[in-house]
Amino acid sequence: MSDISEEIVPQKLTSKDFVPAQDVKWCPGCGDYSILKQVHTIFPELGVKKEDFVFICGIGCSSRFTFYVDSYGLHGIHGRAPAIASGLKASRPELSVWVVTGDGDALSIGGNHFIHMLRKNFDINLLLFNNQIYGLTKGQYSPTSEIGKITKSTPYGSVEQPFNPAELALGAKATFVSRTLDRDPKHMQAILRKSYFHKGASFVEIYQKCPVFNEGAFFMFTDKETKKTESLFVEHGKPLVFGVNDDKGIKLDGFKPVVVDLNENGNSVNDLWIHDEKDRIKANILAGFSDPTPELGHLPRPFGVLYAVDKPTYEDAMAEQIKKITEKKGKPSLNNVLSGDKTWVIG
Repeated sequence: MSDISEEIVPQKLTSKDFVPAQDVKWCPGCGDYSILKQVHTIFPELGVKKEDFVFICGIGCSSRFTFYVDSYGLHGIHGRAPAIASGLKASRPELSVWVVTGDGDALSIGGNHFIHMLRKNFDINLLLFNNQIYGLTKGQYSPTSEIGKITKSTPYGSVEQPFNPAELALGAKATFVSRTLDRDPKHMQAILRKSYFHKGASFVEIYQKCPVFNEGAFFMFTDKETKKTESLFVEHGKPLVFGVNDDKGIKLDGFKPVVVDLNENGNSVNDLWIHDEKDRIKANILAGFSDPTPELGHLPRPFGVLYAVDKPTYEDAMAEQIKKITEKKGKPSLNNVLSGDKTWVIG
């Protein structure tokens, strides 16, 4: 018998390896189909073993996602996916953990878990499908629905100020904040790749079409007639340019964003705002483009990576802490851990 073992060559994965045997059941025309397709497309490129991907979902149309990726996953309870995923990442840091949630699941009942997962900076990818409505429960307004939204639960129009998910993520100190659209597959693939390769909590807001209960919510950002004038695709190190012929730009007057016409004399690309993913202050200004005010006027909606910075992850910091304490005090027994430093003997 030879002592030389054959080298094991890892099997090359394809998108079909992540497609489950069961049928996908979303409404015809739902944007979730596109998101699922882009995930299936990029996963073979990431160099991760199929069994090392884990999807954690809560409740909602988006949360059926865990059934539609042929890997490991868990369908949790409403809003608790970030908490479950955090525990998994802390105990199994080598796994690639993904949270899929909706604007209702994440920002209403799950709001507390959402902000703290981002704050702690677990190396987890969180995909938030934002359709500005509750879809699974048949069309109630959600935390991202606009003021005046008429739904089954707001028959005379919502009076609440909606959440801006990007602003909320930045406020929770997320280290990666981005936005993309279900109807722009190539852009979504690029953002998903960047999300995966970012070491830390990655937040990806995806504008997602709900054809049944909120048709046309993001039409202006995807329709060919308006996309170029209403959408601003940001790239690190490049000026903020948009428009049908890239003839408009954004410059800063102090901290105030101003739209300029590059065809007019005196306006130059060289004077425009250059996007810097590491600039937290400007990232907050960009996120605020989604909330037009009389002072700012109408601004295009930004898509791309708004903010990305490297910081220590929770699981790495926890492992380092455990290592130092173990070196100093040794590994305690389970009884000592449970009893603590002080015990009482009752005679």
